[in-house]
Amino acid sequence: MVWTKAKMRLALSLVMVFFGISLADLKVGFYSNTCPQAESIVRRVVSGAALSDPNLPAILLRLHFHDCFVEGCDGSILVNNGAISEKNAFGHEGVRGFEIVEAAKAELEAACPGVVSCSDIVALAARDAISLANGPAYEVPTGRRDGRVSDMSLAKDMPEVSDSIQILKDKFMQKGLNAKDLVLLSAAHTIGTTACFFMSKRLYDFLPGGQPDPTINPTFLPELTTQCPQNGDINVRLPIDRFSERLFDKQILHNIKDGFAVLQTDAGLYEDVTTRQVVDSYLGMLNPFFGPTFESDFVKAIVKMGKIGVKTGFNGEIRRVCSAFN
Repeated sequence: MVWTKAKMRLALSLVMVFFGISLADLKVGFYSNTCPQAESIVRRVVSGAALSDPNLPAILLRLHFHDCFVEGCDGSILVNNGAISEKNAFGHEGVRGFEIVEAAKAELEAACPGVVSCSDIVALAARDAISLANGPAYEVPTGRRDGRVSDMSLAKDMPEVSDSIQILKDKFMQKGLNAKDLVLLSAAHTIGTTACFFMSKRLYDFLPGGQPDPTINPTFLPELTTQCPQNGDINVRLPIDRFSERLFDKQILHNIKDGFAVLQTDAGLYEDVTTRQVVDSYLGMLNPFFGPTFESDFVKAIVKMGKIGVKTGFNGEIRRVCSAFN
């Protein structure tokens, strides 16, 4: 038997399919033929929901991050499969937006049954959310398929607000992300809020004797302790970006440099030499005119994040509803 290049490619494809390995990849416009209205449907659902919840952009952006960091960007965080559901993990505390994804999925199933994955909806919704907060517009490579595993034990290594920068760099590196990506994706905190629950240690037990984190600007500390008093309501929320909580911009980087970071992990970015250089690279007077901008680099980082551990081709499934496996 003579093996031509075409036959060899076909044989290789069959072997890959047999072992469940995908030859496919994500691409912009993946649904242009099978469901051309897919992206516009997601955009309309997100825009409509944001009218009644101004915090929705931050909520959907966070959902995308949390989905991708466990089992890859496969919609595993959306599934309700009892007590072991991934969404019940401590590392996902406060993650919301599930009903928005489900609403978009219902419309997509009506228009194009069994075509658009829940994991793609999460990525598209995050993109549209950023745009609603006056952030950069960008194209999302699609073609993800939904995972068949949702287990809270798999979320034990999520980044935490108490992690050192070295631990965060290690966790990001395990996902194929570098220190620059860490700074850029942390800068997504330019929109959204956090709970006083995550501030208690930084404000009242950071150093021996109940002293606060010394990196907090002295003029900022009374503001934080007023919003989150010791032994107060841990569910009270405060903006993560002190000056522009609903505007997607690089103000968060100025805050980090000047000691006005709310979260300990954000403040830590200026204590590490490598991440400090990344922060400073976007704050120079000439930055808007020379070299990549914060916005363009953020887009590269979130698109890169959106490719973590994706399932394509014959891997995974296209769920009929996002909260349940088929």
